[in-house]
Amino acid sequence: MLAAPRRPYDAFAMTRVLIVDDEPRSCAWFATTSSARASRCSTASNGEVALEVFARGRPDLVILDLTLPRLDGLDVAARCRRAGDVPIIMLTARAEEADRVAGLELGADDYVTKPFSAREIVARVRAVLRAGALGGDARRRHPCR
Repeated sequence: MLAAPRRPYDAFAMTRVLIVDDEPRSCAWFATTSSARASRCSTASNGEVALEVFARGRPDLVILDLTLPRLDGLDVAARCRRAGDVPIIMLTARAEEADRVAGLELGADDYVTKPFSAREIVARVRAVLRAGALGGDARRRHPCR
């Protein structure tokens, strides 16, 4: 009898994801999408709560909107980056070049503008997680950073 083919490694499986967005539909959609892929999700609707959840749970990945109440997404990204090398994907309606550059320079690993497709965001999450799985400092050693 032949053995069943092995499924490829899925970096998304059992990943702790923090979703920070002031639009409840966005948080709910991603939480549902990632739950289907066995990720554990926490959500926050403002920057202050995001930092509290981040400190308590130390997520494997942060998906972060820029326009947030109480504390701007850029500030949240900078503080998360100072606390550790967690991958950050900015998911925002801000599509101007200056916003994209600021987000990436503050340490975001990817910058996705709304609207986006489910397939695209899941593929980008997997790509960022794969890059982090290359080894401890692989992302910091990247020649483009």
